[in-house]
Amino acid sequence: MKTAQNVSDVPGTTLPAGPAALDGRESDESTRERVARSILEHGPSTAVALAERLGLTPAAIRRHLDVLVERGHLVAREQRTYGARGRGRPAKVFALTDAGRNGFYAAYDDLAVQLLEFLSAQSGDEAVEKFAASRVAAMESRYAPLLSDVPEGSSSAQVLADALTGDGFVASIRPSVAGEQLCQHHCPVAHVAERFPQLCEAETEAFARLIGGPVQRLATIAHGDGVCTTHIPHVSTNPQRRSDPLAAGTEQTSERP
Repeated sequence: MKTAQNVSDVPGTTLPAGPAALDGRESDESTRERVARSILEHGPSTAVALAERLGLTPAAIRRHLDVLVERGHLVAREQRTYGARGRGRPAKVFALTDAGRNGFYAAYDDLAVQLLEFLSAQSGDEAVEKFAASRVAAMESRYAPLLSDVPEGSSSAQVLADALTGDGFVASIRPSVAGEQLCQHHCPVAHVAERFPQLCEAETEAFARLIGGPVQRLATIAHGDGVCTTHIPHVSTNPQRRSDPLAAGTEQTSERP
C-alpha cells in the first residue's frame, strides 16, 4: 500500500513561510536597520563597537554586516590609525554608502535639487549663495547666545556640537593637533549639497562666526566621506568678534582627515 508522502519530503518543494519564519525575517531587518542607524549616528564603526552599542554578539553583528555589504548599503575598509600601529591586522570599519543613506533621506531631495537648479538658471550662482546664507541664518541666531556664554570648563566647539545634536546633526568633538574636530555624523541635506556645495560653505562660514575665529572644513558627507569634519583651532573667547561676520575667516579644502 502506498503511503501519503509529506509535501516537505518532495524534492524541490518548499512549504510557505509560516508566522515564525516571517517574524524571524522581520526581526533581522529590524536589527539591520538598527545597525545602519548606529553607523549613521556614530560614523564608521567596527563590528565590536556595534556589538557593544547594540547589545549583540560580534558574531551576530558580522552576519548582519555581511548582508548589508552584499546589498551595497555598507562598505568595509581598514580602520585608520593615528600614531604607531599595533600588531595584527587592522580592524575593519563599516561605513554607509550612498545607497545605504538613501533610506534616511526624504523623497523631497530631488525636488530641492530641481528648485535650486531652476534658481541658479534664472538668477545665477549668487542667488544660490544667498539662499544658502539665509538657510543657516536662523540656526546662527539661535546658537549665538549659547556660544557667547560658554560655561567654564567647556569648549566653544563642544557647545556648538551639543547645539547641532539638538537639531538632529548627531555631532561630536574629538581632540586634534592645536584644536578640536567637530564631527557631524548626519546631514539631512547631503544629497542636495553634493550638487550645491554652497550649502556646506555657508554652514562653515556660520561656524567661524559663532566660534569667533577661522575654521577649516576637512571632509563632508556630500563629497563621499563618512562624516562631516571641521577643524576648530583653539581660539580665545570673544563674543564681540562673533557678532562681526567680517571678523571670522574660513578655509575650504579638499584635504581628508
